Parts: sequence; C-alpha cells; structure tokens
Amino acid sequence: MARTTVVIASRNRADSLLRTLARLSELAVPVILVDNASEDDTVSRVRDEFPNVLLLESAVNRGAVARNLGVQAARTPFVAFADDDSWWAPDAIERAEPIFDDHPDLAVIVARTLVGPEERLDPITPLLRDSPLGEGVAGPAVLGFLACSAIVRRQAFLDVGGFSPVLFFRGEETLLSWDLAAAGWALCYVDDVVAHHHPAAGRAAGEDVVERRNVLLAAWMRRPVAGALAASLKDPKAFRAALPRLRQALRQRRALPDHLEAQIRAIERPRRGA
Repeated sequence: MARTTVVIASRNRADSLLRTLARLSELAVPVILVDNASEDDTVSRVRDEFPNVLLLESAVNRGAVARNLGVQAARTPFVAFADDDSWWAPDAIERAEPIFDDHPDLAVIVARTLVGPEERLDPITPLLRDSPLGEGVAGPAVLGFLACSAIVRRQAFLDVGGFSPVLFFRGEETLLSWDLAAAGWALCYVDDVVAHHHPAAGRAAGEDVVERRNVLLAAWMRRPVAGALAASLKDPKAFRAALPRLRQALRQRRALPDHLEAQIRAIERPRRGA
C-alpha cells in the first residue's frame, strides 16, 4: 500500500503539467492535483489523459495554500510536493519513507534539486547541504526548503496549519519551516533523495517584489518587532506591497522562541557576508 502521495497545485500550465504527470505516473503513488481556477484546458486534459489523478478544483486562485487542500485530501502519512514543472527521481520516495520511519520527530525531508536537462544543482542546494545549523536527526538541519523538492509528514504539516494564506505565493516555505521547528519538529536535507525541476526561462514581472514582500510579512508574523521594522524601512517598495496584508499578518503574530531566532540569525549571517 502506498504511503506517500504527491500533491501538485497548478494554474494555467496545462502543457508543462501534463509532462510532469507523465513522469509521476511512473512512480506508482497516488497523485492529487489542486487546480487553482485555471482558465485554460488544464481540467479537461487531466481528466482525459490522467483519470487516476485525484483532481480538486478550486473556484478561486489560492496560490500556495491550494497545496493545503491536497494534503488534507491525502490518505497517506507522507506527502511529496511537486510543481507543474517538477517531478521526483524514481527512487526518491522509497528512499525517503524509511528515513521518516527511523526518525519520528522528522517533519520534512528536503531533497537535492537538479535543475534543467543538464541537471545542475539548484543554488539553494549548497546552502542547505552546508547548513550552519549542523547535523540534524537525518542530515544537515535546515530552516527552509523549496516546496517542489520537499516531502513532509502529513500530520505535522496539518498540525501547524500548512502554508499561510497571508503570503499567498513565493517564499511561503520559510514561514512553514519556522512554525514546524517552533512546534518541535526537525527538518533535514537528505542528499540521496532527488527531485528534478525544469522551470520555464525567466521570471514573471513583479515576482522579486512579491518574494521580498513575503520576507517582510513573515518577519512581522514571527520575528522581533525591531528587526521587522528595520527590514521594512530598508526596503520601502516591498513594504508598500506588504501593507495591504499587514493587518492580517499582525493578527497572526506569534513570536518564535529565542533559540529558534538565534538559529535564523546564524543562517542569515553568512548570506550577508558577515
């Protein structure tokens, strides 16, 4: 019996999505697709070509939060996320499941991410592999991941509320990582578990500002107020983008424990060149 479900959220990316589903069909695991109110022919094509995929249709675009619906619908103890342009190596899930079994306090396995046909390392991979947090329960301890290369313990994900609707999309994984760690869960990078990511060239206009906006919103939700204020003043464009969501963010403010804030600072220092 399968113990891992693949969950995908997608919107208006039918061609790329169907290529991903073809790859995932080789894994013989359940797949749940949450369609984010696509306006193309995604729904009809998935129904015709992949009838075994559980298709959940959202009436509105929920962004990253659509993944929460997929996790709720899953009936397996573990969930592997994929994007509509990513998939898992043939042995990734069978490598991950025993690691979860051996470490009941492990919530997230973060995979090695290979990008494009040339299979180059994603830039985040060395940062995870060489984490300043040192060795964790099953590999280097981390406080962040790419959703398309993460496998989660379903119950841990649900217990902390999953991805936040405040952030909607872009960089939403970091806040979830903090919440899992604050709840006592471990997150580890595992080099032997591999995900493939073939993103389209370039980034959509405005994505960088959205990502910076979400960094600020996450700071206001979890980190010391003085630091969140300083970061907001340093990036006024991102702060203006955050303002419409700031009240909602503050309503959900829950300061992280001191030891976790110290870990986040330890991660930030080398990235700032300190």
